[in-house]
Amino acid sequence: MPKPTLLLLHGALGSPSTLQPLAERLQSDFTIKTFAFAGHGGGEVRPDTFTLPHFGAEVLGFLKEHETAPVHVFGYSMGGYAALLAASQEPARFASITTLGTKLDWSVESAAAETRFLDPDKMLAKVPAFAEQLRQRHTPADWVNVVRATSALMQAAGANPPLTATALAGIPVPVQVLVGDADHTAGNEVGVVMAAQLPKGCYEVLAATPHPLERVELDMLSLKIREFALRTH
Repeated sequence: MPKPTLLLLHGALGSPSTLQPLAERLQSDFTIKTFAFAGHGGGEVRPDTFTLPHFGAEVLGFLKEHETAPVHVFGYSMGGYAALLAASQEPARFASITTLGTKLDWSVESAAAETRFLDPDKMLAKVPAFAEQLRQRHTPADWVNVVRATSALMQAAGANPPLTATALAGIPVPVQVLVGDADHTAGNEVGVVMAAQLPKGCYEVLAATPHPLERVELDMLSLKIREFALRTH
């Protein structure tokens, strides 16, 4: 019997390479697929394609091109948002969705809080090793442009959130929403209320788990993804 497909979607400032350690833990049970969102992993950074609605459309485009049956999806942070956005438009393409650290409650205020960290000059001064990681991850594109485009994306999401409570309520797909107890980006009461709109949703807080994927216990995360997907398969 062929293994079910699991599409892994990276987060903001990420690329498929950031998901490789997780993919290695899941490849025995799934056929793993992934792709880079526009403007990530070396792709050209353009304002018209560096948006959440476009990323959602990219998920649908990938599934239409590569898959005939519904697939399981894991989306980290922004990748989870893109998956839910895609599922709100064409739910029949999804067998299940697991998100981790996905911020559902965008507002002008929350976008301002997030984007204050996205200053390339401050990043170079305060976290030069991370800035170098971004440079390598997004070459030949300029990582500075990726950071600035991400800031613009968040501001646009705050001004006009693509996923509303009504849209979430219209997703008939099994969705597992995972948020770390130390995640100050995605973890809050408004996010819980938003997640509760999902007809087949479940929400779980992961102990001792911050937002950055590289600090998440991947054995635990892979178990959560595997059990949820195979239970719904």
